[in-house]
Amino acid sequence: MTESAIEVKGLQKSFKQLHVLKGVDFEVEKGSIFALLGSNGAGKTTIVRILTTLLKPDGGTAAVNGFNVVKEPGKVRQSISLTGQFAAVDEILTGRENLVMIAKLRHIQNPRQIADDLLSRFGLTDASDRRVSTYSGGMRRRLDIAMSLIGNPQVIFLDEPTTGLDPEARIEVWKTVKELADGGTTIFLTTQYLEEAEQLADRIAILQEGKIIADGTLDELKKLLPPAKVEYVEKQPTLEEIFLAVIGKKEEKQ
Repeated sequence: MTESAIEVKGLQKSFKQLHVLKGVDFEVEKGSIFALLGSNGAGKTTIVRILTTLLKPDGGTAAVNGFNVVKEPGKVRQSISLTGQFAAVDEILTGRENLVMIAKLRHIQNPRQIADDLLSRFGLTDASDRRVSTYSGGMRRRLDIAMSLIGNPQVIFLDEPTTGLDPEARIEVWKTVKELADGGTTIFLTTQYLEEAEQLADRIAILQEGKIIADGTLDELKKLLPPAKVEYVEKQPTLEEIFLAVIGKKEEKQ
């Protein structure tokens, strides 16, 4: 039986009159990449903020690494890392100085050694002593993810990690994410890029109007579409076609 890194049941959240989450349920297996898809305003970042203890839910339960996010927020925070939509790096410092600073803040021994290991792992050794203000978007994002790995978190939350990056930088980040998952880290990814979920995710959930309207592997989601007419070659549906079809079905029912 597979073990869950994240369990969410009946999650609800409102902001004044706006009911953002209306009973969200899903599980994320340990060591997997889970992608939460949804358009702007669907509630993706609200879910991330609840799971990372930055926001309290109004109802339902959520646990990360077996710790309840409301009752045991300190234990949750010790076992996770969060990388937001914009790289949280200090542009005045060098790449190495950024990493050493985080290692010291986390009271980790041998901060320079930790920094050097991560710089090597993320292909940033040659740029290690340059100010981050000179880095490309892809390099900044790689440094940001490297910083989030200090302390070996069991679960990493990546909230739209490739927003604003060019295609080459995006592919760099995808490679990094795959390597993290191969090493046993659980990745919770939110994205608007359907190709990103298609490339990376073991499991994909689609969030619309505060509810999960589809959840499964890419192959399982493909089965939600009517079979294509077989002509000369059977065309496999893209995730974009699945996403649009699933959202369309949901809107027809309303």
